[in-house]
Amino acid sequence: MSSDFEAYEQDFGTLTAEITNKIGRIPKLGGEEKTQLVLNVDKQLEEVRELMEQMDLEVREIPIQSRGMYQNRLKSYKGEMEKLEKDFKRSRIAYSDEVRNELLGEDAGSSESQRAHLLDNTEKLERSSRRLEAGYQIAVETEVCSRIQIHLVSGEAVCVPLPQ
Repeated sequence: MSSDFEAYEQDFGTLTAEITNKIGRIPKLGGEEKTQLVLNVDKQLEEVRELMEQMDLEVREIPIQSRGMYQNRLKSYKGEMEKLEKDFKRSRIAYSDEVRNELLGEDAGSSESQRAHLLDNTEKLERSSRRLEAGYQIAVETEVCSRIQIHLVSGEAVCVPLPQ
């Protein structure tokens, strides 16, 4: 039975090497060729998932005394598979950013300049809000002071409401 597992391991090694190579090429390609490569990698990743399921079933059939070693190997392959999927996702995101930039005609620095512009506008808005609040406070104080009379009593100002 372990010979079947070893055959699956060889298939796994071959497939993951092909996938790694293709993932590295994705960001360098363009147009339809890139789209086809993304679809091809996605299909191969599905094949690897199915292969992992077969390996898992095979490990369950191995005698208990040998099973631990194969379970550890399978666990290692699952970790490698997760890494491949993350790398593929990153390469697809890079692909999406590149297409977006081509369509919008923007370079990478423009998003940084937009971010800086947004921060500047936010600061201006906050300063304006503080000025408005200060102006409102002055208006309220002026209105209150126009309705009261201030008397100096022993060096202190005392507010006394005006008679109505």
